[in-house]
Amino acid sequence: MSISADAILKEIAAGKFRPVYLLHGDEPFFIDAITDALEDKVVPAESRGFCQFILYGADNQIGNVIQYARSYPFMSDRQLVLVKEAQKLGGIDREEGQKLLESYALNPLSTTVLVLAYQGKVDERKAFAKAIGKQGVLLKSAKMYDNKLPEWVGSYCRDRQVKISPKAIQMIVDNIGNDLKRIHNEIQKVLVNLAPGEAIDADEVERYIGISKEYNVFELQNALSRKDVKKATRIAAYFAANTKDNPVIPVVLILYAYFTKILLAHASPDKSDQALAAKLGVNPFFVKDYKSAMAHYSVAKLANIVSYLRDSDSKLKGIETGSRSEGDILNDLIFNILH
Repeated sequence: MSISADAILKEIAAGKFRPVYLLHGDEPFFIDAITDALEDKVVPAESRGFCQFILYGADNQIGNVIQYARSYPFMSDRQLVLVKEAQKLGGIDREEGQKLLESYALNPLSTTVLVLAYQGKVDERKAFAKAIGKQGVLLKSAKMYDNKLPEWVGSYCRDRQVKISPKAIQMIVDNIGNDLKRIHNEIQKVLVNLAPGEAIDADEVERYIGISKEYNVFELQNALSRKDVKKATRIAAYFAANTKDNPVIPVVLILYAYFTKILLAHASPDKSDQALAAKLGVNPFFVKDYKSAMAHYSVAKLANIVSYLRDSDSKLKGIETGSRSEGDILNDLIFNILH
């Protein structure tokens, strides 16, 4: 069956296990989270030496994996057979190997939890994948869209009964980017240091993750939205002087996405907070910043800004750069946006 990663994790936490799992896709975070949860929950700690088998694809053939799966657990109600890097399994790319797996998936042993964790994608049209989808779980773990990251961070914290401010979310997302494992690890640093009932705000992000609450892309974006020349110039100068710790290309990409959304907001027939939040895919908390930017930047100016951003991106990638450094290009870009 098709089911979300969050739903799978909730099932596992509740002690509900499927007979076969096929986990694949470009986002390893959810695959790792599910396999870790299964390792922790399927077999009691005292029985893992007898009933928990962690195999690696490169060291095994599909035939002996099926043999493990068809054996009965010893001193436990169930056993776990987990194959990591399953795309390297001997015979998995051949018709006979896939038929073996299909045959098992259509009639799995009720006392075995078989998990195939791929690195990369599986063709879900294959008969063995369809068979697993009928009897167990077929999960395609896709890369998350950037505009979904703030929602995911907020949900991740809520699931752990911790409040997090919109500003703290944006600081994390803007500075870490689309790396769910790193976001998870950085939030964990904060959580272990929080007092019971304490929320995550900009101060905690700065203190425990090391992202400056004053010198970050979110604050630069915010200053530009208000056309705060002094603050925007100061942050740009800080970035320009520290391009190793603050690479400029991600800054340009974030600003490109931001100013493109301001153009969309200008074009929206309904400019209420709720309508703009839905159209732009942002938290309603930030709509005021977009409305401020709309007041400061005309459509014609925004078109020029988008052109400046594209030009800066080209220069940062070595096209007609001349002797200009990354810092020089950033300072020029911020000046052009503001004037």
